[in-house]
Amino acid sequence: MHATLNHYLVVSVLLFSLGLFGVLARRNLLVIYMGLELMLNAANLALVAFSRYNANLNGQVMVFFTITVAAAEVSVGLALIVALYRKRQTAHVEDLTSLKL
Repeated sequence: MHATLNHYLVVSVLLFSLGLFGVLARRNLLVIYMGLELMLNAANLALVAFSRYNANLNGQVMVFFTITVAAAEVSVGLALIVALYRKRQTAHVEDLTSLKL
């Protein structure tokens, strides 16, 4: 069996929905953060699938830029989570307002 564009898009939609569920249903910042990363990877998978289907490299080049932005997001997001945990000894969303000056 040969994997077609529809197969890749179904996997991408499933990954995106799983990430969206993690963002909407959870209160822990780490789970929300992992859900956001899963959603970003699902979008990257769709871009690569469309790029391969159209036989050009534009989508794959765009994925490299998105991965670069995701790496910056990881460093800033984890720094915020560590700062919150050091201040309040918890990683729940409700405690984000405690970081205001």
